[in-house]
Amino acid sequence: MIVFFQSLISGILIGGVYALIGIGLTIIFGVMRVINFAHGDILMIGMYLTYFLFTLFHIDPFVSIVITIPLMFLFGAFLQKVFINRALNALPQNQILLTIGIGLVMSNTVMLAFTSDYKILTTTYSSSSVEILGISVSEPLAVSFAITVAITAALYWFLYKTDMGQAIRATAQDREAAQLMGINVKRMSIIAFGIGSALAGTAGALISPTYYIFPQVGSVFTLKAFVITVLGGMGSIVGATLGGVLIGVAESVGGVYIGSGWKDVIVFVLFLLVLLFKPSGLLGTSKD
Repeated sequence: MIVFFQSLISGILIGGVYALIGIGLTIIFGVMRVINFAHGDILMIGMYLTYFLFTLFHIDPFVSIVITIPLMFLFGAFLQKVFINRALNALPQNQILLTIGIGLVMSNTVMLAFTSDYKILTTTYSSSSVEILGISVSEPLAVSFAITVAITAALYWFLYKTDMGQAIRATAQDREAAQLMGINVKRMSIIAFGIGSALAGTAGALISPTYYIFPQVGSVFTLKAFVITVLGGMGSIVGATLGGVLIGVAESVGGVYIGSGWKDVIVFVLFLLVLLFKPSGLLGTSKD
């Protein structure tokens, strides 16, 4: 029983960070209706940024998010303004090819600059844990989860309580109607992509102390982001949060009871079951 609760808590903690990745992708898709296949590579950039802030300037990975968030927001806004914006009215397959190409450019540029060697960000607490009621809880995962909850709460406040947040939500609900009401939808698209990129970069910073850093790591998280987003319901932020936690728990519990080599299989079986019985996702709504 202790083993079960141990894996359950670990799954919830890592699932919180997964949720952050999914929320970022959901915001981008909700506002722009663009499927961003470069999302994981943006997360990878966040991991490398955190790594070099730590190794060169000795800034703690969890503290470095105050630098990572604005830099990744600006990076995402740049990508949207220069590249993505030109393809907003293009065919969906062209948008997909564009984002795949951007991701390949990012990963290969990083590989040329820093080689494909794995990098490990080792801190004094990387392998530390605390015991609560006989259950060992990873310190970095617990801190990551706490920061994720704070960022998610701040994001909800921004989207529901501020004029700009409501403008972003209006653009996501009906782009043409929002434009007719005087909302600058192009500006909202840039902001949305910036926020999505900032969330991906932040997730990269949070998992850096517990994950290998290498140029192709983005493909792993791009896949997870899509599973999380579709599982929760395309365009649903609450659904992305729920999907991230479910994926984290499925990986952790499945890895303990079935085997670590099967945890990805479990995730995709869960994904296929949801698509089979509720194609719109857990909290999504069907659209004609």
